[in-house]
Amino acid sequence: MLTLHVAPLLRLTADGEAAPDGAVLVDGGRVVAVGPMDEVAAAHPEARVRRWRGTIGPGLVADGVRVLLEETYHEDPNDPGRARDRTESVRRGIHGLLARGVTGVVDDLTDGDVRAAVDRTGLLRLWPGTTSPGLAPGGRADLAVFDSEGSCVATVLGGRIVHRRA
Repeated sequence: MLTLHVAPLLRLTADGEAAPDGAVLVDGGRVVAVGPMDEVAAAHPEARVRRWRGTIGPGLVADGVRVLLEETYHEDPNDPGRARDRTESVRRGIHGLLARGVTGVVDDLTDGDVRAAVDRTGLLRLWPGTTSPGLAPGGRADLAVFDSEGSCVATVLGGRIVHRRA
């Protein structure tokens, strides 16, 4: 199903300039088109439109996730006295990454179970020194939306919304 993600500002690359009234057209897990909302919407009137407030662009890449996911215990904020559960801690750590707009991680993971958990989410595992591929037709539909204060509004991995702020 075609989904048109629309926001007041669009960033094509992690460090690029923002353009007004941008849109990213997604089909399944791939980007079909990127550009001005009016042009992309006119070319694909059948697309479902999802409007976001803020800036839409490529997701962030997190470095040092081994420490975050393998060496840090993430308490359950709803039940701080709950017995320690490493699997749940890893899940909460990954959720924290998604809530920050992370769509890729620099792969320094050494634990196979943690690596498998990261893979199940759809986070892109990158080699050290590489960056997010950005948003381009044919590329993976990994994007994030940030509000004017820089907080993540939504994270999309492979065309699926995996985080959405209430």
